[in-house]
Amino acid sequence: MWRRSFTTTSATALKDKKWDALIIGGGHNGLTSAAYLARGGLSVAVLERRHIIGGAAVTEELIPGFKFSRCSYLQSLLRPAVINELELAKHGLKLLKRNPSSFTPCLDGRYLLLGPDKDLNHSQISKFSQADAEAYPKYESQLEKFCKFMDLVLDSSPPESLQHKSSLNEQLKNKLQNSVFWATCLRHAASMGQKDMVEFMDLLLSPASKVLNNWFETDVLKATLGTDAVIGSTASIHTPGSGYVLLHHVMGETDGERGVWSYVEGGMGSISKAIASAAVTAGAHVATNVEVSQLLIKNSSTVNGVILADGTEVHASVVLSNATPYKTFMELAPNNVFPDDYFRAIKHSDYSSATTKINVAVDRLPQFQCCKSNHSHAGPEHVGTIHIGSESMEDIHSASHDAVNGIPSRRPVIEMTIPSILDKTISPPGMHVINLFVQYTPYKPMDGDWQDHDYRESFAQKCFTLIDEYAPGFSTSVIGYDMLTPPDLEREFGLTGGNIFHGAMGLDSLFLMRPAKGWSNYKTPLKGLYLCGSGAHPGGGVMGAPGRNAAHLVLQDVRKI
Repeated sequence: MWRRSFTTTSATALKDKKWDALIIGGGHNGLTSAAYLARGGLSVAVLERRHIIGGAAVTEELIPGFKFSRCSYLQSLLRPAVINELELAKHGLKLLKRNPSSFTPCLDGRYLLLGPDKDLNHSQISKFSQADAEAYPKYESQLEKFCKFMDLVLDSSPPESLQHKSSLNEQLKNKLQNSVFWATCLRHAASMGQKDMVEFMDLLLSPASKVLNNWFETDVLKATLGTDAVIGSTASIHTPGSGYVLLHHVMGETDGERGVWSYVEGGMGSISKAIASAAVTAGAHVATNVEVSQLLIKNSSTVNGVILADGTEVHASVVLSNATPYKTFMELAPNNVFPDDYFRAIKHSDYSSATTKINVAVDRLPQFQCCKSNHSHAGPEHVGTIHIGSESMEDIHSASHDAVNGIPSRRPVIEMTIPSILDKTISPPGMHVINLFVQYTPYKPMDGDWQDHDYRESFAQKCFTLIDEYAPGFSTSVIGYDMLTPPDLEREFGLTGGNIFHGAMGLDSLFLMRPAKGWSNYKTPLKGLYLCGSGAHPGGGVMGAPGRNAAHLVLQDVRKI
């Protein structure tokens, strides 16, 4: 391992030169772009508003001795190309695979464990349904087949039409590149066959509940799988198109194993640190505590740098924004520089969120009643994602329905993870770090205000009390906690509306529609300005794909000049 320690660059040093590329935001996608651009020979500086790099993929010691993955908390979606090409293992990235990967306790005393072990899955599902136990490996196989089809899409810039006046040579080159992309897609589709393509389209367009009902009969199995279809969204499991989000969350892999999610030693911030190390090794500069307040725009059409919050101007040939599309175009630039249709598309995109993250320090492991164990050491139930409050798809739907009516879910859907089971670097001996990913919490609840301490405390205690139903005494194990509601996520991390994906992941806002029709290939109506964050194709999650794809496009464009 040769993770390089790096020092941040001061604002004074930033203004002393004209950079080839500036990157707004030191989240993992911005750092990924920096690494590829620096490796391509460009002078690059990353400008991060907070005191720490990583954006939502960050580790923070909020309670002495306890290091929390404060926002994102699991790894699987980080593209293999990014891991391999940037040699992230050499820069300190260590993935800790989970087996089993899922545990769903039931109030009736039963439970369901799932993971990469096929024999375990069969025996566990058989407790509820023999037919479902036989169907489950077929379901996994089909999703894996669809994921292979998606690999091409994830790792490519969308085949967009040219947006600016261009030479005949450029037009022909663009048509050729787009033709190659579509021809490759057609070959993949042909190899799948018509039956599988129809199933694929059904998955993309259908509610997750329809997809799961077609496969299984067991409530707890469908609910366990169904949480992946609504995570991070405001959607119900009955919402058309939620089937795609189900696929989005199984597209990843760990060390070549499809759908296997892992913890990261040192927390999710270790991903950002490893990417930053690769970037700095290649020659990039990283500046923290540097806030961009405005884009420098020349002749209302070309971006040639940024203005910092202290008034400092930093000049560059190109600027890449890892901020959300809304923040980039509505807050950092004047409204009159964009075409009306583009401005409206960005302004009216869906940035809604119903996600709250609670990071908890505990003095002992939760003891789940259904497991009938009272020992202090970890069991298989503690290793993976623990699904609380979602024993049926109707539980999930009811929770979402509360949020539609303007109130936080009365029985929230909670995904609990305990990374300190496998990662001994993030908590004191005998104590543990617990992540609670909670839904559904409206941005502006009708029955209170997230800025009200008592209201916040009441909701946190509601979550702890729900966990008590499954693991009696959990509440008394809590030493302290940090809670991030949608407004907190927006204020602290710049996530517009608190949306963890930089914008909804519906079918109307993916691929050629992300972030707006005609502008899916990371370019923007302002020459020299590119998007490289989750608001661009292929969307949210700790993927690195938007950062990598955008950097490749920038390098192509720079070499034309």
